[in-house]
Amino acid sequence: MIANVLVGLVALIHLYIVYLEMVLWDTPRGHKAFKLTPEFASASKVLAANQGLYNGFLAAGLIWGLYLGAAGFQIKVFFLLCVAIAGLYGAATVGRKILYVQTVPAAVALTAVWLGA
Repeated sequence: MIANVLVGLVALIHLYIVYLEMVLWDTPRGHKAFKLTPEFASASKVLAANQGLYNGFLAAGLIWGLYLGAAGFQIKVFFLLCVAIAGLYGAATVGRKILYVQTVPAAVALTAVWLGA
């Protein structure tokens, strides 16, 4: 039960990231969230939407795993590993904040899933 709540939380985080990247990227809220200048945000809007779509696939995979219940164990593990690895890469290449927003929640959820919590 706790594991599924944590997986759901990671999925919700990624749905919010989708919203930020696909809808709010070129707004003051998006600029603040990603520390963007209006000029850079405008120039990179299409790239950000593409990135948002990938985050949407991560969320969809986690939701799929939750939908399958116990049969979704491997799906949840796979997508949580994808989230954690993407977060590690983002933390190394973009900023440490990604480690705490993306990798840590995924690692906690993954641990809970493995322990059957």
